[in-house]
Amino acid sequence: MSFSEILAADAAAVQERLTAALADKADEPVIQAMRYALNGGKRLRGFLVLESARLHGVGDRALSAAAAIEALHAYSLIHDDLPCMDDDDLRRGQPTVHKKWDEATAVLAGDALQTLAFELLCDPVLGSAEVRMGLVLGLAKASGAEGMVLGQALDMAAEIAPNPLTLDQITHLQAGKTGALIRFSAQAGAIIAGADTRPLNAYAQALGLAFQIADDILDVKGDPAKAGKRLGKDAEAGKATFVSLLGLEGAEARAAALIAEAEAHLAPYGTKAATLVAAARFVISRES
Repeated sequence: MSFSEILAADAAAVQERLTAALADKADEPVIQAMRYALNGGKRLRGFLVLESARLHGVGDRALSAAAAIEALHAYSLIHDDLPCMDDDDLRRGQPTVHKKWDEATAVLAGDALQTLAFELLCDPVLGSAEVRMGLVLGLAKASGAEGMVLGQALDMAAEIAPNPLTLDQITHLQAGKTGALIRFSAQAGAIIAGADTRPLNAYAQALGLAFQIADDILDVKGDPAKAGKRLGKDAEAGKATFVSLLGLEGAEARAAALIAEAEAHLAPYGTKAATLVAAARFVISRES
């Protein structure tokens, strides 16, 4: 299978698991909003969970963990899109949840998706209680005040700061806002297998930063129809980005260098990591 076929197959499997997780829930507006928010997307984080698990021979046990990271990610997008945060009207080519329903429903749907993520990590199929606790702890740290939430808070503070962020500050911010969930995703398979997480952590650190640089590049020269969201917001707001600090060519060169670094960290796995290598290259060639 090609990388795009693997990514699509994993996305479909994750969607099926998420659909099953909500199948017995009452058809209330908040549940409808949860289902709506879980539709679409590349499912790159879920793919990383599944591929890191396959790399360690535990791919048949990892689907609930892949669904968990996608539920957590969907929650983060709902909240990021709110008027009090990034104030976006479009996500994945469709109206954001607070536009489709209202702000209260969006907040509650996001809250419920966050708790669903940890419910999914309690699935006994994932392994022993110790393994599941390791996954819960890893996702909690990646998504909370040491990771994604911290990154979002720093991003919001930067909007009202008197001076634009420096390159080091943006790198630190994005290591939390974008990178933390990517790092957890890439390490999840090793956690399930009880294996060393360090090579995949190093891979994902480079991958996550390259992912955000690619986002900054897309914000400048991407196609809104393909991206599924409004572009050019950072420039309009006068925010410092990798592109504004490095220039377009400099940002593209930095992203390429990070992908080479990510690939180098996969050397211990040899040819078994070929799909993760393809994922790294996809990150800087995507159009959404």
